[in-house]
Amino acid sequence: MTYTQRQRSSLAYQLRYAVKNPTKIGPYLSRYARDTMLRAGSADHVAYYREVMRSDVKEKSPYDAVGSRSHDHWLKNGKRQFDYLVTHGLRPHHNVLEIGCGNLRAGWRIIDLVGPGNYHGIDISPDILLAANDTIVQYGLQDKLPHLMLVGDLTFSGLPDARFDVINAHSVFSHTPLEVIEECFSHIGRILRPTGFFDLTFDRTERAEHQVLREDFYYRTETLQELAAAYGLAATFMDDWEATPHKQSKLRICQS
Repeated sequence: MTYTQRQRSSLAYQLRYAVKNPTKIGPYLSRYARDTMLRAGSADHVAYYREVMRSDVKEKSPYDAVGSRSHDHWLKNGKRQFDYLVTHGLRPHHNVLEIGCGNLRAGWRIIDLVGPGNYHGIDISPDILLAANDTIVQYGLQDKLPHLMLVGDLTFSGLPDARFDVINAHSVFSHTPLEVIEECFSHIGRILRPTGFFDLTFDRTERAEHQVLREDFYYRTETLQELAAAYGLAATFMDDWEATPHKQSKLRICQS
């Protein structure tokens, strides 16, 4: 069975996984209990996931919070994202927006490439944005004047029209319910330049769409393409991204 054919929300899959990986049962149950408590105290998914990030940053590290096992792993994953963007259109004169910029895993390289003031990073987590500021200092990028913004939704209300040549969202929609993705798609066209592009990664499934712990969401490619089309956007599946050692898939969205 391929990665995209697994039904991770099914009891059968979870039992098989537990038998093969008994050391992961304890951490899974601990995370399940924590997430249940966080959901109970949160008004919506954004508020809930903000608390998830707060917990991961404080109890583990900013690297863990963005899915990196170590600083070296963080560097490697960030370079992969950055290299792909550069070989697929990112240029030094571009204005760039990173949705869910985290602690600048790819962002610090983008900041270093583009002109002063040309990088904007938004995130729902104040804790991870503090870590992003630490990354700016660590790599001596203060003169590049990057903009970091805390947001509570994906309406981009604080950003100007037709501003961005490149918009990137890595490992954001893999943690996002469909209604929040739709909110993004319904507003992204306003801030994207006519010749610009919006790259996003997502957890792809070829079976029924599902979620695990309300943290990991799996979508069919066609679902996201049809949703983009409903808002006048064209979404192209980026086959060559899957040649990189990454379990997520990628779409590129442009004005249609």
